[in-house]
Amino acid sequence: MMLPFYDVIVVGGGHAGCEAAAAAANLGSKTLLITMDMGKYAQMSCNPAIGGIAKGQIVREIDALGGYTGIIADRSSIQFRMLNRSKGPAMWSPRVQSDRFRFSEYWRTVLENTDNLDLWQDAVVHLLIEDGQVKGVKTQIGVEFKSKTVILTNGTFLNGLMHIGQSKMEGGRIGESASYFISDQLAEAGFTTGRLKTGTPVRIDGRTIDFSKLTEQKGDEGHYKFSYLPDVKSELKSRSCWITYTSPEVHAALEEGFEESPMYDGTIQSTGPRYCPSIESKLVTFAAKQQHQLFLEPEGEKTNEYYLNGFSSSLPWQVQYKALRLVPGLENVKIYRPGYAIEYDYFDPTQLYHTLETKNIKNLYFGGQINGTTGYEEAAAQGLICGINAHLKAQGEPEFTLGREEAYIGVLIDDLVTKGVDEPYRMFTSRAEYRILLRQDDADVRLTPKSFRIGLASQQRMDLLDEKLKLRDDIIDFVSKFSIKPQYINTLLESKNTSPLKQGLKLKDVISRPQISIFDVIEPVVPFQKMLEIIPQNRFEEIVVSAEILIKYAGYIEREKLMAEKFKRLENINIEDKFDYEKIHTISTEARQKLARINPKTIGQASRISGVNPSDINVLLVMLGR
Repeated sequence: MMLPFYDVIVVGGGHAGCEAAAAAANLGSKTLLITMDMGKYAQMSCNPAIGGIAKGQIVREIDALGGYTGIIADRSSIQFRMLNRSKGPAMWSPRVQSDRFRFSEYWRTVLENTDNLDLWQDAVVHLLIEDGQVKGVKTQIGVEFKSKTVILTNGTFLNGLMHIGQSKMEGGRIGESASYFISDQLAEAGFTTGRLKTGTPVRIDGRTIDFSKLTEQKGDEGHYKFSYLPDVKSELKSRSCWITYTSPEVHAALEEGFEESPMYDGTIQSTGPRYCPSIESKLVTFAAKQQHQLFLEPEGEKTNEYYLNGFSSSLPWQVQYKALRLVPGLENVKIYRPGYAIEYDYFDPTQLYHTLETKNIKNLYFGGQINGTTGYEEAAAQGLICGINAHLKAQGEPEFTLGREEAYIGVLIDDLVTKGVDEPYRMFTSRAEYRILLRQDDADVRLTPKSFRIGLASQQRMDLLDEKLKLRDDIIDFVSKFSIKPQYINTLLESKNTSPLKQGLKLKDVISRPQISIFDVIEPVVPFQKMLEIIPQNRFEEIVVSAEILIKYAGYIEREKLMAEKFKRLENINIEDKFDYEKIHTISTEARQKLARINPKTIGQASRISGVNPSDINVLLVMLGR
């Protein structure tokens, strides 16, 4: 039997693999997705949620580029919240609680109905490599698939090892086998590899929770969602999350098991995520703290299963169970399974280009936790960029990359390939220099035209963007020209504790006041109300909010654009392969070593390498004649 020859093979059916396969296939490449379990595409192995601080911005960017994570998160949503609404719009971060079963099911529907995409259930055990270039893969049952490019998105499955107390189990997640041999082959090919750790908490039977002792946390009302496509929405019933707290009694019960904790008896040597620590790590790091907040998150629309956010643990199951029953509301709780830790292999991401192609082996791409990241959103973003670039490479077209001033995805990838990781990497707004340029409300403005030019974002998305920009600018133009008289607006202004008008004022100046929302002035200003009637109802809030942000923050946005343009000049100075760094003795030893290892593409990238100082950059600029 003659097997097809593929443009792109994607290994792994997690969040990175699904986005990679869909992107490559939608761009026109003949694509094969190989996964060990076709029933668990984009499985939510940890918390059943998408988005959050900075992660929500990433999902909006994935959607703007034509990816699917935002669409599927919206459709499977059982609760939506916009985090940080009390802060400026640069910090607003969308988050959904998802039905994790529907999330995976919807992904399968997308993949099975994507043209140019074949699916195969199996484990990849070997890469076919010739003359420093990947040529395909070999699977566990002995099938060899040939291709122009290969994308590895193995998640936590590479030599995965799980820990519950003194019990160890090989696997990528509970109940699923690990992936072997690939790590050894890549190490032999010269890749630097390491081990990282992550964990997940106990799952609880909701029928045994006393909700009367918990604090209810409902979702937000309003238009907010991830996808810019107006007709994408959830048909599922909303569900609340619930809040409770640990106590000194809970802490004492947990500490009884520390002697058998694999984290403290030397069993686990690898580094875990600092910003999502286990409950035992919290007790050690914050020893004086009397309580820690816990969130009970429903796993789906109809299931009784709850995820206990904040209680990740690898302690013996008996210790976890005893401590749980001391938590208010959980005194009679039953569990479906205990929490566990998992160690897995990753590869130093400084061995990658910004396209996520490896430097050691041509046409081989890495995406997701294999690069040392943590989180569904970070993985999906990398998968999307892998899929785009593997397609472009297979077709002989120019590469696709995003700058730090263009997207959180650009910040993510630049951090990985420039700085590497020494712990599981997750995105924060603080990692981005140009947060107000990377707001969640305008990812489509920044990225949809770029994606449309390479053929991924659809004509529909461009039409929606053009409509949004026109209507947004019409609103700004109207309020910039329309003057409002005191008698029509002073009652509102006084009710909002802001100074009344003494004479007519442009409506834009009223909206610019921090106490006033653009929505406040719609009812009292009838001409404005009538002008807004042209906006489609299913996009009304989205478009009006985008106008308000530009009205209120125009000065800050322009200032940040100027800063970005200034630093972008350094990104245009190419230095890749131009220096033998080991021979430049006027820069520090650490700088020589790191510049030689990473071989940065531009002066801008070199300046962000840890250990490379401004004086080192000045030496390079002088050598370039700058």
